[in-house]
Amino acid sequence: MSVSENTAAVPPGDAEEGDPAHARLRRDLEAVLMVVDQPVAAYDIARAFDRPVREIEAALTELSEEYTVQGRGFDLRQVAEGWRVYTRPECADIVEHFLKEGQEVRLTQAALETLAVVAYRQPVSRGRVSAVRGVNCDGVMRTLVLRGLVEEAGHDPESGALLYRTTSYFLERLGLRSLDELPDLAPFLPDDIEGLDDTGEHTS
Repeated sequence: MSVSENTAAVPPGDAEEGDPAHARLRRDLEAVLMVVDQPVAAYDIARAFDRPVREIEAALTELSEEYTVQGRGFDLRQVAEGWRVYTRPECADIVEHFLKEGQEVRLTQAALETLAVVAYRQPVSRGRVSAVRGVNCDGVMRTLVLRGLVEEAGHDPESGALLYRTTSYFLERLGLRSLDELPDLAPFLPDDIEGLDDTGEHTS
C-alpha cells in the first residue's frame, strides 16, 4: 500500500455536506485523534486509512476550522510533527484547577498504578513506566505532574530521556516523612526494568 502526495483527491471544500463517505472519514479521523499521545503526520494517517494525503489534510483542516468556529474547548492544531487535539489555551486555567486543586476527584486506577511505579523506581522515564504498566502512560503522567504528585528530575545521562520522581506533596498526601516509609511493594514490580531502554524496548 502506498500513499502519494500527488494522488488525485477531493480538494478542500469540494466534499458536499452530507456525503456519507466524507462523514465517515471525519468520524474516523476524530476517533484516531482521540487516542494518539503525540502529533501524528497526515501522511501516516493517509497510509493507515489508504486514502490520498491531500484528502486527509483537507479533512483535518476542515475539522480544525470547524472546532474554532464552534468555540469548542479543544483545538485541532498542526505542529511540526503533525496533527493533534489540544486543550484550547483559554481553557488552560480551569483545566489546571480541575486537575491540581480538585482533590475531591479521586485518582483513576491507571493514575494510581503509574504513581506507584514512579514511587518505587524513581527517577524513571515515561518510557520505562509505560513498559512496566504495559500501556502508554504519557497522558497519566501529565495529569500527575499537574496535580503536583510527580515532578521532573533531570535527564538520563545516557539516553537523554526526561526523568520523573515523586514530590514532597506526594509524601504529604500519604502521611510519610520520607520514601523509606513506603510499603515494601517493590518486589512486585518487574525486575528487568533496568534492561529496558527509554522507549520501553528491551536492550540487546
